[in-house]
Amino acid sequence: MQRKSPEYMFFGSSGKLLPQEETLEVRKRKNRLTIGIPREVTFQENRIALAPEAVALLCQNGHRVMLEKNAGANAHFPDTEYSEAGAEIIYETEEVYKADIILKVAPPTENEIKFLKTGQTLMSTITLPVQKSSWFKALMAKKINAIAFELIKDKTNTFPLVRSMSEIAGNTSILIAAEYLCDKKHGKGRMFGGFSGITPTEVVILGAGTVGEFALRAAMGLGALVKVFDNSVYKLRRLQNNFNTRIFTSIIQPKVLLKALRTADVVIGAIHSPYGKSPVVVTEEMVAQMKYGSVIVDLSIDQGGCIETSRVTNHADPVFKKHDVTHYCVPNVAAKVPHTASYAFSNFFAPVILGIGEYGGIVNMLKNESGVRHGVYIFNGTLTNQYIGEYFRLPYQDIELLMAAFQ
Repeated sequence: MQRKSPEYMFFGSSGKLLPQEETLEVRKRKNRLTIGIPREVTFQENRIALAPEAVALLCQNGHRVMLEKNAGANAHFPDTEYSEAGAEIIYETEEVYKADIILKVAPPTENEIKFLKTGQTLMSTITLPVQKSSWFKALMAKKINAIAFELIKDKTNTFPLVRSMSEIAGNTSILIAAEYLCDKKHGKGRMFGGFSGITPTEVVILGAGTVGEFALRAAMGLGALVKVFDNSVYKLRRLQNNFNTRIFTSIIQPKVLLKALRTADVVIGAIHSPYGKSPVVVTEEMVAQMKYGSVIVDLSIDQGGCIETSRVTNHADPVFKKHDVTHYCVPNVAAKVPHTASYAFSNFFAPVILGIGEYGGIVNMLKNESGVRHGVYIFNGTLTNQYIGEYFRLPYQDIELLMAAFQ
């Protein structure tokens, strides 16, 4: 009689007990990117998207940076610093636009759009209030990917670049006010702040957002007496908690506001509206009752201004007088301190570009990073931003659906 083999022999012979190969995740292949930084041609745009230190970091990680000659001159970054960091200095604008990623601060002009190539990625601001539907159509016709600085979110679901520029604008507004308050022509020779035996400067801040908060920090640091007005009790309470001290705060009630304006030396307009136009909370009649030589810095001028007497000025001719009150109404205040503002841009975008390389390209980056994906308004020539599409009556598609097509 034939003996049967043990069951384990059959089990072993099937190979199930043999050592198995371990399956490991295959890492995505890194991409070597080419980044083009053209010189800004927009009026009084002095900032640059990457500082030399960030360029050095990108070059050390194997990426190529093409910088147009004198692109950083207005921000006081000479070409020599960039070349020493590893960048290639390019003399022809069109050559810079041959890069994989075009990185600039201001939105491209019509002439710059002509240089763009299919499949490129453009990273810049939109500056939506000044754009027309034809501008978006021109970008869409180029079949590019376009990402807006001001729409990118971070891990905390906030807008990091907008916040950085707001912090700079808030701090700078107080320094601007101090400059004109002591000027013999535009002010009345008064020092901003105060010291023993001298009545401190009175500052009224309209708006308790990020701009207002950092204006408050700067003004209090110089010894001023500050009053903050906002229609959001939540924002006013947040200021009280952040500063851990009792600050004069009030809802924007006309009688209370007028009383504060009559004694104010400086007024900072920092009201931001999500609807694109700031409400006017200070009428011309109120301005007429302010003290001679007082100073208004209307940072809301980007959205039309929150003070009735405000009108747009520029960095070359920044102030005018109305009812003996000096008005400073320059949009894009951060461009007044381009060196500092450029570092703020650079600190954010260097990691983003490194991430694009690590993920193996812009598409993989957008799949994995929802914050950057939120900043996309054109993907492969298709408009993906609902607000822009509805406002300019342009066809648009959901970016999530477009991303799914690349799975």
